[in-house]
Amino acid sequence: MAMDYPTGFYRDTWAEINLDHIKENVKSMKKLLPGDVKLFAVVKANGYGHGDIQAAGAALEAGADCLAVAFLDEALSLRQRGIEAPILVLGASRPEDAPLAASADITLTVFQVNWLEKALPCLQGKRLTFHVKLDTGMGRIGVREKDELLAIEKLAGREDAFELQGIYTHFATADELDDSYFREQLGRFREMLSWLGKVPEMVHTSNSAASLRFPEARFNAVRMGISMYGLTPSPEIEHELPFPLKEAFSLHARIVHVKKLQKGDKVSYGATYEAEGDEWIGTLPIGYADGWIRRLQGQEVLVNGSRVPIVGRICMDQCMIRLPYGVEPGTAATLIGAQGDSMISVNEIAAKLETINYEVTCMISSRVPRVYKQEEKTVDLNNPLLGKQGKL
Repeated sequence: MAMDYPTGFYRDTWAEINLDHIKENVKSMKKLLPGDVKLFAVVKANGYGHGDIQAAGAALEAGADCLAVAFLDEALSLRQRGIEAPILVLGASRPEDAPLAASADITLTVFQVNWLEKALPCLQGKRLTFHVKLDTGMGRIGVREKDELLAIEKLAGREDAFELQGIYTHFATADELDDSYFREQLGRFREMLSWLGKVPEMVHTSNSAASLRFPEARFNAVRMGISMYGLTPSPEIEHELPFPLKEAFSLHARIVHVKKLQKGDKVSYGATYEAEGDEWIGTLPIGYADGWIRRLQGQEVLVNGSRVPIVGRICMDQCMIRLPYGVEPGTAATLIGAQGDSMISVNEIAAKLETINYEVTCMISSRVPRVYKQEEKTVDLNNPLLGKQGKL
C-alpha cells in the first residue's frame, strides 16, 4: 500500500500524529461544555507520547484555555519553546523552585502548608500562583484535613507572595460504570469546599471521563487528557461517550528485508518459531527498545490492508512478520492505525498487553520519530511551533 516516505529522519519507523484529530476532539469537548467552563489541555508525559509542544499548539488553536503538565520541568520546556498560555503543574514541586515557577508565570500545585512556609523566603519579592489539591479518595497527593486546608488559605491570604487561584481533586473511578465511589468523592469535595472562607477563582475536578459523563462535576474548569488524543478513558464507557473520538496516534514501519523460508526453518532468538511450510517472512525495523515490547509477539500488523502476524521473539531493534506472499522491501506496515478499511487501534494493542491505552502511546520511545500531519500536510519537524500562542 502506497505511503509517502516521511522526511527529517533516517530510519524506516515512525509514529504519525494527526493534529486535526486532536483539534476536533478539543472542539467537540468545548461544544459539550457550558461557555463559562474553561478547558485545561493535559500535555504531560510528552503529550501522552504524541508530542507536548505539538499537542499543546493544536489544543490551544482549537480553543483550549490552559495547559496542564505533571512536573515543573515539562512546564519550563513549553515556556522555552514559545508557549505563553497559562500552565498548571499537577504534580509535586520543590519549594526552593517556587521562584523559578513564578518568574516563568507557571502555576504550581500545593497540598501542604509547610510547603508554602518553605517557599516564602525563597520568593524574595516574586509572586507565586498556585492551586490547592484535595485528596478526596485517590490516595495520591492532596490535602485531607480541614486544619491543613484552612492553614493554607490563611497563609496565602496573609502573604503578598502567594495567589491562591484554584482548587481541585482527581477522581479514581470516573471511567467505571459503577459510579458509587465517584459520587462519594464528589460529595467529599463539596464538603471540603464548604470549609473555606472563600472559594478560589478556579474549581476543577473532572478528568476526561468525568468531563464526558458527569455534568455536575464540571464546576468551572475541566482537564481534558486521554480523550484529547482520541482515546477512550476506558473500554467500559466506550458506548457512553457523547461524541465520537478521533484517534491521533498511528505507528508505521517499512519492511526492510523479505525472504522465503522452507519447512523447518526457524525465526529469531530461541528459535521458538518454526516454518510449517514455504513461508514469506518480512523484517520490520522496530523492536522493544522502541517500546514495541516482546509481549507483542503474535500481534498482527497491517500490510497492503491485510492483517499479518508477528512471528518469533521481538528483538531490541527488529521484529519479523509472516507474509501471505512476497512483497517488495520498502512496503509499509502499519502497527497502529488504518490501512484501507482495516484498523488496528491503540485499544487493541492495550488489550493484547493487558494494560490501558494511556500506557501504549506513552511507551513508544523517543527514538521513534514523530511526524505531525494536519490538513493532509506534514508539519516541519524542525519548526513545529510557528506561533507564540502555540498555533501551528
